[in-house]
Amino acid sequence: MEHFDAEFANLWGRAYGVAYVVIGDRSDSEDIAQETLARAYVRWRKVSAYAEPWVVRVASNLAIDRVRRLRRTRGVRSEDLPPLDAQRVDLQRALLTLSPRQREVVVLRYLVDLPELEVAKSLHCSVGTVKTHASRGLAALRKTMEVAP
Repeated sequence: MEHFDAEFANLWGRAYGVAYVVIGDRSDSEDIAQETLARAYVRWRKVSAYAEPWVVRVASNLAIDRVRRLRRTRGVRSEDLPPLDAQRVDLQRALLTLSPRQREVVVLRYLVDLPELEVAKSLHCSVGTVKTHASRGLAALRKTMEVAP
């Protein structure tokens, strides 16, 4: 587990960063980063070879789940979450309209800025599959957010 200790700061920063992009709340982002790193620690032998993309994927999924849970259990709408700029609220809504695989690819590829090869390794699929989901996901986001191509 020495390798985990050496990677902890970088991984925590990546998990926090992606959670903050999705949620926009520091406290919730810290909670998500902690949960993500706890999961990484338990699975370290399996995920150490692709730890960074794995951590980013888990953090993004946890952040999106947190937004969903707030909406469902408390009747909280995106507008009622901590103050965010309008673009982040729109992005939250738009990401929730994508299929899970498209959402994972878009978050890893464009929000976290991982190369296609690393996204493919993280998601255990081919680079071609990543390109397909990225293209379809971006097209759906453009349509949802009414952005010109």
